[in-house]
Amino acid sequence: MELRQLEYFVAVAEERNFTRAAERVRISQSGVSAQIRRLERELGAELFDRSSRAVTLTVAGKAALGPARAALAAAGAVGRAVGEVTGLLRGRLTVGMVLGCTVTPLFDALAAFHRAHPGVEIALLEDNSDRLVEGVRAGTVDLALVGTAATAPDGLEALTIISERLVAAVPAGHPLARQRRVTLRDLAAHPIVCMPSGTGLRTAFDLACAAQDLRPVIALQAGAADAVADLAARGLGVAVLSESMAAGHGDRLTARLIDDVDTPVMLALVWKSGQSASAVRELLHHSRRAFAEPAPAPAPA
Repeated sequence: MELRQLEYFVAVAEERNFTRAAERVRISQSGVSAQIRRLERELGAELFDRSSRAVTLTVAGKAALGPARAALAAAGAVGRAVGEVTGLLRGRLTVGMVLGCTVTPLFDALAAFHRAHPGVEIALLEDNSDRLVEGVRAGTVDLALVGTAATAPDGLEALTIISERLVAAVPAGHPLARQRRVTLRDLAAHPIVCMPSGTGLRTAFDLACAAQDLRPVIALQAGAADAVADLAARGLGVAVLSESMAAGHGDRLTARLIDDVDTPVMLALVWKSGQSASAVRELLHHSRRAFAEPAPAPAPA
């Protein structure tokens, strides 16, 4: 016995006509007739009296009509229950990513999420960390990968991906390359190449300088770590980067930990506290799995 057979049976019983029932269920009249004949053979009784122009229910048909309607209603309830759950995973999910940071595990997480929930439209927004954090707070961004100098921005939940110290990176021959220890005060004697305000790395650097009442000259700014490194390699200033950022340019830059800056710069996923949207929870699940995979670590911006 199939649900479609019960659907056709109820349609004929209510329409009292095979032609109208066929139009209602959108198949041919012969198809409706054939399926009801199969149902009757399975039940061992005729459900309709076909001797007159108006199709009427037999005694067996009248007995079957109530349970058939109940079965169809139950099947519909199953579909609605599932729809209510999957419906939470429809619509649009806006994911933020800090500028100048290509993070393969995040892309892996987005791909896995999309395969599991194709009904959700994913929008990827690139911006600096401060604006992304504000977007998460305002609800215009659901989840963001940001650089931060704190464990979690106020009012937000966070999953730390990377936590690193700041370094000064200079080309061979630069006075700082010959020093075993480099301090903020050492850096302040030279022009600085750094990321712009609003990035997590710049926030960490500015806070460290303010704590020592230092005001280094920011000669040049660039939104991508590679650009900061390129400018420093050309002798235009001392690059302030994170450890992994500088590690990718070891062939042309010498990196020194900034000895008196202990506050790390972090790359973290942030989302709104108390976030209940299933789509965000699901993406977090895929993100935790993706970032747990052994892979080269991306650089926090």
